[in-house]
Amino acid sequence: MGRRSAVGAARSVVTDVDLRAAARLCERDPVASVLAASRIESLLAGGGTRGGSALWGVEREGRLEALCWAGANLVPVCSPEDAAALDAFAATALRQGRRCSSIVGEAGAVLGLWERLSASWGPAREVRADQPSLAISAPPAVEPDPQVRLTAPDELGVLLPACVEMFVEEVGYSPLTGAPGAYEARVRSLVRDRRSYLRMMHGDLGPEVAFKAELGAVTRAVAQVQGVWVAPSLRGRGLAAPGMAAVVAAALAATPTVSLYVNRYNERALATYRRVGFEQVGTYATVLF
Repeated sequence: MGRRSAVGAARSVVTDVDLRAAARLCERDPVASVLAASRIESLLAGGGTRGGSALWGVEREGRLEALCWAGANLVPVCSPEDAAALDAFAATALRQGRRCSSIVGEAGAVLGLWERLSASWGPAREVRADQPSLAISAPPAVEPDPQVRLTAPDELGVLLPACVEMFVEEVGYSPLTGAPGAYEARVRSLVRDRRSYLRMMHGDLGPEVAFKAELGAVTRAVAQVQGVWVAPSLRGRGLAAPGMAAVVAAALAATPTVSLYVNRYNERALATYRRVGFEQVGTYATVLF
């Protein structure tokens, strides 16, 4: 049944989706869909009207009911009970071959998609099936750190090593092993777009990053914090909660809700975020290749 169902369902996948319809679909659950919605809204802001080959949709009776962003990450936006949509996205992904470094998003949809892809795309390097999705829409419950601020463009040289160290610690390999210059360009763009925050310290070898975080995905409704990191030598000194509070306060000045997702086993991080005022609103999952 699986293969026939998937192939048949694939006929219902449309590409070059209307971006306004896609944005409306994401509004059903802004926190769960922020990774896809941020890309869709960016295209709309640039004057685009259609999603191109990177945006797959499933329509029923002329209405967009599910979508999947297919870029560096594969991000399904659909009900985990929508088996036909997951079949369709899986069939399209299998036909194209794996081009993404991860599948990420709402846990039910991600794990449902991975169940359909794992026989051909597996084994994954890691499956993180339980990542609490947290959000805050009120002022932080702890005092923001006044030394946390936007990263200045001329601080890229000291920021980049901290970003690389964070990435290696979180994912297990260096982001510099990919396309030459791609990771540095991403970090540079976050600084340029005023979405990179840090607290500096003066170490033995000069200025160093003590705390950092980025607004990695931003929409009209949600700013998702990513890349939270405290220098290893400074952990346990109470920098994380005030630092996060500063980032939340800054983000809430422009966006109604701030969100993030974290691995369930990272109890220290979960405790920090809850202290700041974050509450769980859902669950993410990530399949890493």
